[in-house]
Amino acid sequence: MIASLSGRVGHVGLDRVVIEVGGVGMLVHTTPRQAGEVRTGQDVTVSTTLVVREDSLTLFGFGSASERDMFETVQTVSGVGPRLALAMLSVLTPDEVSGALRAGDLATLTKIPGVGKKSAERLVLELKDKVGMPTGSAGADVTPSAASLGDAKRDQVAEALVGLGWSAKQATDAVAGVSAAADPEASVAALLRMALRELGR
Repeated sequence: MIASLSGRVGHVGLDRVVIEVGGVGMLVHTTPRQAGEVRTGQDVTVSTTLVVREDSLTLFGFGSASERDMFETVQTVSGVGPRLALAMLSVLTPDEVSGALRAGDLATLTKIPGVGKKSAERLVLELKDKVGMPTGSAGADVTPSAASLGDAKRDQVAEALVGLGWSAKQATDAVAGVSAAADPEASVAALLRMALRELGR
């Protein structure tokens, strides 16, 4: 198991980064929030988990061990795979997931794309006694303001949201909802975080 990676960031995408370790570029799938916090050329250390499938080896990376642990914990529930677990952590922080599970907060859990009422009930039933108390830490909020987005950025953000599990209409509506208040110079990752917050309301 690869528990962590330390190296220089070679590339940053919307939901992935390439970390150069010993001359090898390791593709690491991550949340848009985490991808937005790193820059090309920066030295980073990420907590990781390797998901092994018959036809693939996929590395997922997180800004903290608690985020990685929550990613692994939710996958112990039947029907929850890496993609849904990553979508969960794209919408909610580990503390918010933990709090929702312990409190049986189905409304919060069903904000996650791919989680309906029955899935949320199953998550609560199986995990509420397995997750720890929230620590009170939360991800940084980045809220660009003013003007409007270019079409290319709109399309990239909408495409990323669809990739995380929302419908095309939900993605388009969320992008439209944040476009009026968005800074034209804001990065696609920052705009994606805004859209995720819009969808999480």
